[in-house]
Amino acid sequence: MRLLRVSGWVAVIIGRARRADRRGGYGAMPIRACDAPGRRRPDGLGAESAFGGRQRQRVMQRVGAAVALASLCVVTACTASSAAAPAPGQPGGGTLAGTPVTSPTRTASVTTTAPARTAAAATASAVPPPVPAPGVTVSQVRTADGSVVTVATFRGPVRYVLHNGSADPGPAAAGLVRAGPAVTGAERQRLLAAFNGGFKLGAGAGGYEQEGHVISPLQTGYASLVIDRSGRARIGIWGHGLPASGEAVYSVRQNLQLLVEHARPTPAAADWGLWGATLGGGEYVARSALGQDASGDLMFAASMSATPYDLADALARSGARTAMELDINPAWVQLDTARRPGGRLTAAVPGQNRPADQYLVGWTRDFITVLASPAAAAATAPPVNSRLRP
Repeated sequence: MRLLRVSGWVAVIIGRARRADRRGGYGAMPIRACDAPGRRRPDGLGAESAFGGRQRQRVMQRVGAAVALASLCVVTACTASSAAAPAPGQPGGGTLAGTPVTSPTRTASVTTTAPARTAAAATASAVPPPVPAPGVTVSQVRTADGSVVTVATFRGPVRYVLHNGSADPGPAAAGLVRAGPAVTGAERQRLLAAFNGGFKLGAGAGGYEQEGHVISPLQTGYASLVIDRSGRARIGIWGHGLPASGEAVYSVRQNLQLLVEHARPTPAAADWGLWGATLGGGEYVARSALGQDASGDLMFAASMSATPYDLADALARSGARTAMELDINPAWVQLDTARRPGGRLTAAVPGQNRPADQYLVGWTRDFITVLASPAAAAATAPPVNSRLRP
């Protein structure tokens, strides 16, 4: 831009000089030639010619000076442009072959913000998702025939323990297992819920294993609750994908066949005669069942007056994908729950015969406890209020 301006100045100066030379002088008015002041030369030409020569000489000197000045300006402009322009390959300068064009501002932005975003992403991925608090959700489901089924879902980091009853399995397991007829000690502090087990072992409804000790042989094809060594549990058919290869089986409670499969009541659920002998031979009696939803949470269902299909329907509508029947008849159906780990137990099935603390004082039949994980139980434990005694 500076070079164009200087070139324009030079063109203007030279143009004025040429026009002045054609007129006879640079910016001079026509005058008369004379030898001396007040004396006119006879020819009237000599002095004018001499004066014109001097004028052309002055014009040429001015043109030369202008050209020199213009040259100096050109050199200065070019030098300034070269100094201001970055070298090829430098930020903001020209590009060499294979050198990408980058903006200084954008380059700085990428250099400073990319690590920040990477660090933020790493921090976000390093923070584990929040773990839900362990708890029990109890709801009531009314079936098509008017029966009311209680459904309790156990959520969060919970563990399951199979307990031996004082009479069944009783002495056969008493000297082998630790979880006996009553909930005591550290288990009581983590207790969220407890519910009944299955039929008596003498009924031939399936096998029984507790803490690695097989009390009654396990039967292929039977519905089974499997608890591993960590306390996690799942429901399936023994010998058909259960147990999994390498699974650390710790306890197993079998009882009849599946009541719910693939999130639907099984065809057998509609035949109430297939699901155990009832008190008085009636269809509507106290019944219980245990299901599992897609997320792996277990759900216990019970009613003091229902059919097998009522339980299957209530569990399927509550999200169970698989389920098995547990014990039946009024003396054995029981569910007790607490609002927090170690809290006071309440009877959860309307009309159940046994008190809420039955599993705390001891029971004759096998049952299952639902415990909060040790870390979760410590986090939800109530504060200890200590007083100084006088």
